[in-house]
Amino acid sequence: MIEMKVAGIALDAATRSPIVLLRDATERRALPIYIGQEQAKAIISALEGHKPPRPLTHDLMVNFLEAWNLTLERIVIHSLQDNTFYAVLITRHGDIKKEIDARPSDAIALALRTNCPIWVMEEVIADASIPVDRAADEAERRAFREFISNLRPEDLIKRGGFSPDEASSS
Repeated sequence: MIEMKVAGIALDAATRSPIVLLRDATERRALPIYIGQEQAKAIISALEGHKPPRPLTHDLMVNFLEAWNLTLERIVIHSLQDNTFYAVLITRHGDIKKEIDARPSDAIALALRTNCPIWVMEEVIADASIPVDRAADEAERRAFREFISNLRPEDLIKRGGFSPDEASSS
């Protein structure tokens, strides 16, 4: 799993649909997730630290968690099926841990209100992320190709902790 942060809300140029954009710590990958207008408002409100005069849905959920001494430990965006993302809330009450199914947009809105981490499974990032820093990605690929082109079998044997005799008898 990779921890990600909310980079912001954007609008799809063609459909004008809101997108929440998550970024990894290195800011090399971004995960765009299409969301509804209301969820976009809830996420923006949390990002801006806005406190409504009366609790809105996500604020009500935070109040519920607090009233029952439940801790939102983290959210996990765990899969992508038919262009739909799936997430769970990981809650704790004493020694009891529970996973609660949630839409990623709602989970993100709650995570922002409770300062809990947002985690995304590597498979989801591999399937749906977009590169943010193409120059850094290309530099990394060039360095890896150069490393491979200069690699000799003896180097692998040394790095593997084998003696030359052990490597040839395997």
